[in-house]
Amino acid sequence: MPAVLDPLRDRVAAGFRKVVSGDPSGAPEWARSLADGIDEGYFGPQSAPWFVHGSLPTIIGGIRALLMQALHPGALAGVQQHSRYQQDGLGRLAGTTQWLTVVTFGDTVAADRECARVRGMHRRVAGSYVDDRGTERAYSAMDPDLLRWVHVAFTDSFLATHRVWGGPIPGGPDAYVRQWAKAGELVGVTDAPRSVSELEQQIADFGPDLRGGAAALETVDFIRNAPIPVAGRPAYALLFAGAVATLPAEHRRLLELPTIPLTVVRPAVGAMLGGLALALGPSSPSVQAAERRLARLDA
Repeated sequence: MPAVLDPLRDRVAAGFRKVVSGDPSGAPEWARSLADGIDEGYFGPQSAPWFVHGSLPTIIGGIRALLMQALHPGALAGVQQHSRYQQDGLGRLAGTTQWLTVVTFGDTVAADRECARVRGMHRRVAGSYVDDRGTERAYSAMDPDLLRWVHVAFTDSFLATHRVWGGPIPGGPDAYVRQWAKAGELVGVTDAPRSVSELEQQIADFGPDLRGGAAALETVDFIRNAPIPVAGRPAYALLFAGAVATLPAEHRRLLELPTIPLTVVRPAVGAMLGGLALALGPSSPSVQAAERRLARLDA
């Protein structure tokens, strides 16, 4: 990128990181603290999660995961009844980003502490919802099935979008699913899938529990019209289209989302991610902090 465009590049990078991290500087204290620690962490720089989560398709994967989670009425009720996502959608995004980043790139102490924070939040999330047959059903964020649904939604989404817009994964897709199962276990997931085939089977097994309906469509509308700064909305619309294009047809049908040909959206999203990569540089502040920790430990 020519030097004359450096100010524009810096503004794009700063704006993007502010939205994702929730911090005006784009590098909150929890990200800077990744330079501290006593070990490599649960996932080192040669791991599949480090590679996948350090790349830009994760942005699209995050949108896709939120759409998938909206399909489970228990998970959806927990979000709608116990979070301020409509009043502070970017704050909720920042909280999820913090967990994903610290667990992937932090040392084991930081990862354990972050997962304890999440488990503490989950213990307060419980209630009931009325299913499509008019029956009141109880739910709890500590329920093994709900925890597993959230885990497989994240895993499948990050993997699906990376396979379209990312590079080769160290060890292949199965390695990513197997290694990232550890992150699920740290927040209480049992029977996390260990291969792509297990992941696909578990998602299929959830099929009878998944629903559309008014509550899901309300959430989809919020995700589609997320409170992004005006300048970033066209880019976000393209990312949203990429997320929709990678969803299975049955999930799109339940969420009343259109069929978007991947052959159309793939090059457009790829070009946009390429431009964003030029603005952001080769790695994020979080990855750079983690690399400083590893260099210190090696020394």
